[in-house]
Amino acid sequence: MTDSLRYPVGKFIFGAPADAKNIPNWIENIQKLPQQINELTKGWSPEVFHKVYRPDGWTGSQVIHHLADSHANAYIRFKLALTEEVPTVKPYDETAWAALPDGSDLDPTPSLLILEGIHQRWTSCLKNMSTQDFEKSFFHPGLKKELKLTQNLALYSWHSRHHLGHLKIIGEQ
Repeated sequence: MTDSLRYPVGKFIFGAPADAKNIPNWIENIQKLPQQINELTKGWSPEVFHKVYRPDGWTGSQVIHHLADSHANAYIRFKLALTEEVPTVKPYDETAWAALPDGSDLDPTPSLLILEGIHQRWTSCLKNMSTQDFEKSFFHPGLKKELKLTQNLALYSWHSRHHLGHLKIIGEQ
C-alpha cells in the first residue's frame, strides 16, 4: 500500500511550527469542507459510499461520520480552551467509534448536516478569535502534551484536506 492512499495530502507533522500567518488559510479550509464534500459526493450511489479508499481503510460513509465525530470534538476542545485555563480534554477511540452502527451502517446524510452546522459555528468562532486566543491551549492526555489552538487549527485544516483526499480516491474508483 502506498502512502498516497493512506496520506493523500502528506502526513501532519506534530511539533512543526504553526505559523500564525497561515491562520486565514486554515480557517478557509475548515469553512469550505462541508461544501466540498457535498459537491464531491453529489450523485454517489449507496454502493459508492460503501467503497473503501484503501485496503483495510474506511468506507466513504465511515470517513464522513468520522469527520462529524472528530470535528465536533475539535470544536468543543477549542471552546474549552477559550473558556478555561489549559483544560484537559477527553480522548476517544476513533476506530471504535467508526465501528459503531451509526458510524458504519448509517447513511452519511446526518453527518453531512452535522458538519455543516459545526463548521458554520466553528468558522464564526475562529474568525472572531484574537491573536492571543490562538495562543491558548488544552492538554491532551492521549498525546501527553499541551496543544496551542494555533497548532490544533493547523491539524484540523490538514485533517479536513486529508479526509477529503480519501473521498476523492473513492470517487475516482
